[in-house]
Amino acid sequence: MSQSAKRIVLAARPVGEPKPSDFRLEEYTAPTPGEGQVLLRTIWLSLDPYMRGRMSDGPSYAAPVPIDGVMEGGTVSEVIASNNPGFAKGDIVLSRAGWQTHAISDGKGLTKIDPKIAPISTAVGVLGMPGMTAYTGLLDIGKPQPGETVVVAAASGAVGSAVGQIARIKGARAIGIAGGKDKCDYVKKELGFDDCLDHRDPDLAAKLKDACPKGIDVYFENVGGAVFEAVFPQLNAFARVPVCGLIAEYNNFGETSPKWAGKMMRAVLTKRLTIRGFIVSDFAARHSDFLRDMSGWFREGKVKHKEFVTEGLDSAPAAFMGLLKGANFGKQLVRVGPDKA
Repeated sequence: MSQSAKRIVLAARPVGEPKPSDFRLEEYTAPTPGEGQVLLRTIWLSLDPYMRGRMSDGPSYAAPVPIDGVMEGGTVSEVIASNNPGFAKGDIVLSRAGWQTHAISDGKGLTKIDPKIAPISTAVGVLGMPGMTAYTGLLDIGKPQPGETVVVAAASGAVGSAVGQIARIKGARAIGIAGGKDKCDYVKKELGFDDCLDHRDPDLAAKLKDACPKGIDVYFENVGGAVFEAVFPQLNAFARVPVCGLIAEYNNFGETSPKWAGKMMRAVLTKRLTIRGFIVSDFAARHSDFLRDMSGWFREGKVKHKEFVTEGLDSAPAAFMGLLKGANFGKQLVRVGPDKA
């Protein structure tokens, strides 16, 4: 029996902020799996800032989504039909099905998820790509030492919240920067950061200096823009700056050389700073270490997480546009379908 399905495709390349007309919802009949294939039904879709880059066709580390192509994204899916001996009907898998209710896979790149270990949504959150981004960026590039000060932007988000909690586990001070009182209260009271500052505060630079009396040893960069400008003067000699994302810059059309670039490079030299951009796939060899440590911390309650869920595939474009403006509070997810068909 054929099943009706939905997908969201890229209708146009956005100039500046994405808008609703850049996406198109299509209805189609779910395909039938061929030899060696499985049919996946999406349960959870992860929305992440990197997707803004995939909507553009400029030079990047990954190919852009083609016009009329299904939007890219990590998913938690259920196998609902299988002609592949490696997967049985009912298996829950981590996949990259993108923004659609159903997808065909040959099994390559699928990872089975054990629902007994943790809620399956964590496979695209704290125990998935965002968690591993935090773990590897902080530990492999930031290398926080006991007593050092770690500052993280977008501290209530999927990556930033994990960064600060791992920093605390490693004996460092964790200072968050987030948008608004509610997020800052959550970061301090629920996640256990030493402090959290509102990036909208006109006195951010002065308050950051007060919160970091010994300067900043590690700055985990998720934002760029005005937050980076407030942090940069407080960096200590030999500070490390893992650059994970620049969400404040993603909608900027065209490139300009910042007026402070010369001064910044002088400080990079005189303070002997390490500034390193990274993509989580750079650290693929660390995946088993990440899963061992993070799942352990999660079970022990040392790492907490928050999810921000919208319902139905149709909600994905608006949720994604909100994500780029900080409207989400925690890991942005779309519940595409029920846990079991």
